[in-house]
Amino acid sequence: MKISYAVAAGVLLGSVSMTSLASPVAGVVGMASTDSATVASNSYSTLSGVSLTLANILSDASAAANNTSDVASNDTTTVEQTQQSEYANVAIAQVDNYVNIRSTPSEDGDVVGKLYNKSAATVLATEGDWYQITSGNCTGYVKCEFVVVGDEELAKSVSTRLATVTTQTLYVREQPTTESSVEGMVPEGDDLVVTDESMADTGWVKVSLLDYEGYVSLEFVTLSTDYVTAESKEEEEARLAKEEAERKAAAAAAAASSRKSSGGSYYTGGSSSYASPSGSGGSAVVGYASQFVGNPYVYGGSSLTNGTDCSGFVMSVYSAFGVGLPHSSSAMRSVGYGVDVNSMQAGDIVCYSGHVGIYTGNGTIVNALNSSSGITYTNVNYSPILAVRRIY
Repeated sequence: MKISYAVAAGVLLGSVSMTSLASPVAGVVGMASTDSATVASNSYSTLSGVSLTLANILSDASAAANNTSDVASNDTTTVEQTQQSEYANVAIAQVDNYVNIRSTPSEDGDVVGKLYNKSAATVLATEGDWYQITSGNCTGYVKCEFVVVGDEELAKSVSTRLATVTTQTLYVREQPTTESSVEGMVPEGDDLVVTDESMADTGWVKVSLLDYEGYVSLEFVTLSTDYVTAESKEEEEARLAKEEAERKAAAAAAAASSRKSSGGSYYTGGSSSYASPSGSGGSAVVGYASQFVGNPYVYGGSSLTNGTDCSGFVMSVYSAFGVGLPHSSSAMRSVGYGVDVNSMQAGDIVCYSGHVGIYTGNGTIVNALNSSSGITYTNVNYSPILAVRRIY
């Protein structure tokens, strides 16, 4: 779910509110025991990749309830009050893996989707011991015991506050002023994790990037809150079919690349020689990528020898294996198929806020870090992981 706020010149232009449509049930069980008829387990995890967006998590009933007599009071509603009401009907799944969303408030109802652990939904109504919810593209019923409703602290802990870049090149500054030195630059469309909004009224927020933190102007970003949401039955079927097709395509490309380079050919970049890709799979990707450690970082570049940025590095490495990837760290969060952070393997693409690298298999990533470090190895947990994507 992304709850978006439009901002310009540092002024909050709009806010979103949620009116309670159903009273939260006190004492909801935090971690429910598994009910085989309702809660199931499979290998797909909400940590495996890009969060689905819940664009309509806030009920339209809130707007309908406002009338002319409310205008004056609404004008004085504070952002803090809006944020508090925002969580009143937010339900967070607390299960081992997922809870089934059913078409009717009964275990005999058809399964229309899955709400994975720590995923979010909006409660529309309560019918006995069932909640009617909407999440992502799925609307249906879940047992009350498998979700926690109205817990602001829990909701914040499972969500990510993002700043999406809306200008061609965004400067990240050391201090919240245009007079401060520039610590880094971020391309349009990238998402940055917001770590501090206490200075939002002055037009700045603090963000986390790679190996440093800095400030960005609200004039050039859009703030949003990102939750993982439900997956409908149709979306699950489409995802599984896509993943299978991508696995087959990647395997075919790797096999073709292996045959092409079976002679162990080399190419020269500058004064160094590099082996062409050989073999297939994640370990082969890591072996090929590691040859370029020590080469320079160049913002916007994609040359493994003369200079590349983080996404250019991953793109160019995989290109050598016949796999086409976008030159964008945020776009790479939707390539291949997602895997859980606890199931990472060599060759997996690890995505962070404004950065991306290739997992080596031993707790590090090989990546184009910055202008001072160039292509190097970095601890995989140096920063919160937003997604892990697998090509092979």
